[in-house]
Amino acid sequence: MTKAAKSTQARRAQPALPEVQFADDGVVRTLHLGTEWVQGSMLIDRPYDIELEYVQRMMAWLLFVPADGITKRHAMQLGLGAGALTKFCHKKLRLRTTVIELNPQVIAACRGWFKLPPDDARLQVRLADAGLAVLDVTLHGTVDALQVDLYDQEAASPVLDSADFYADCRRLLTEDGAMTVNLFGRSSSYEASLARIAEAFGERAVWAFRPTREGNTVVLAQREASRPERADLLARAADIESRWGLPARKWLRVLGPVAP
Repeated sequence: MTKAAKSTQARRAQPALPEVQFADDGVVRTLHLGTEWVQGSMLIDRPYDIELEYVQRMMAWLLFVPADGITKRHAMQLGLGAGALTKFCHKKLRLRTTVIELNPQVIAACRGWFKLPPDDARLQVRLADAGLAVLDVTLHGTVDALQVDLYDQEAASPVLDSADFYADCRRLLTEDGAMTVNLFGRSSSYEASLARIAEAFGERAVWAFRPTREGNTVVLAQREASRPERADLLARAADIESRWGLPARKWLRVLGPVAP
């Protein structure tokens, strides 16, 4: 499919965007799009931490890059959710951070209820269609960490999930960049999504977590495949835990390459 054809397809009429609500139990605040499905969450007393296990795993790209110089990198989220990844990358990692979000109510909710900071020199939240945003040639080769979590209010399957879309995602990445994607469960749709990611990135570039208790499976795809030594991964995991409090050593027990 040509870029022009993909652009035309992405501009086709979208269904009405759902209403945004939040629930609050005094400890955790959750974001909803008119259904019971949780689109994101925040610890009320620690708003810049990441509460959900699968969202923590979306940070696994840190295992594949040196911690030194991390502030010079660029993170990009496709889908804002409750802003957990955006806030962590911006506030804790001090990264240049770009967000693409289709629903203006989600952006307003994150700013009003979920402590999302205003745009500044390092943070840009763009109201846009992710399917079009990934075609922006000015972004090609500029993104070190691409985090993709694109579900609608029904949370049945990713909204954008074609091999063409994942190939466009790969073009955004720097040479040592990586994409992490939330895939909901190890159903037949998971296997199909994994195959499309492998088609776009190459099978040896793809790593996958075991699913969480809730059924979320995070897949990581590298721009260029690598196989770090186990000792190096363990050292980086310990450093990630020490610097940023993420359970990175636990990740290594449930993360592995898809191809030998």
